Amino acid sequence: MAQGRGSATLVLGLGLLFFLLMIQMTAPIVGAATYSVGDGSGWTFNAVNWPNGKTFRAGDILVFNYNPLSHNVVAVDGNGYNGCAIPTGARVFTSGSDRITLGRGTNYFICSYADHCKSGMKISVTAS
Repeated sequence: MAQGRGSATLVLGLGLLFFLLMIQMTAPIVGAATYSVGDGSGWTFNAVNWPNGKTFRAGDILVFNYNPLSHNVVAVDGNGYNGCAIPTGARVFTSGSDRITLGRGTNYFICSYADHCKSGMKISVTAS
């Protein structure tokens, strides 16, 4: 018995569905990476070299873990970073577990507690 057009359409539709599923399964999964600043040590003194050797992209997330009674995180500009100073309007984080999304370009962070920045509690992260 001959098959009608409905059967051909069904086979074609299933073939197309299979093709699309195969493309989806082989496509790379793209998403933001999450980095724990200071790795196991957390956000602390001498963090300045922590970004070395790492590749960051805009949208990646930095997690700053620290004791909020002893430290904070301040997003600053280049002058604030180099001079360990908080510019007017800088965003200050104080939760002890801050999640900050990187923007494209260089992102600067310091601790504003007395002399902490000067003791290396600052990082500069460049995201492509």
